[in-house]
Amino acid sequence: MENNGGAAGAIGMVGTLFFLVIALAILASIWRVFTKAGQPGWACIIPIYNLVILLKIAGRPIWWIILLLIPFVNFIILILVAIDLAKNFGKGVGFGLGLAFLPIIFYPILGFGDAQYVGPKI
Repeated sequence: MENNGGAAGAIGMVGTLFFLVIALAILASIWRVFTKAGQPGWACIIPIYNLVILLKIAGRPIWWIILLLIPFVNFIILILVAIDLAKNFGKGVGFGLGLAFLPIIFYPILGFGDAQYVGPKI
């Protein structure tokens, strides 16, 4: 009977490191999206407040936060907010659906790409 605890620990460490790199990349992307829209980038790391700013950037009313608390409705609202966010950066509905369903790919494209905020002044 062999002890493979060291190998399992190494795999766990690599997995954790991979997760942290992905999380930091998404955080940096959303930070850039906020700053492109003229909002403070640090707002993306504050719970609830980041949703307030995201709704502002998307051009939606702040009271939509209440809708985000309702199960199943929140899923639809997040899709609508992602579509509005894409439109306010000069992108289409398809890009908005990408933001909603594949944020790991589309937020870095939006944040670090050449898209500029063209939505309403906030």
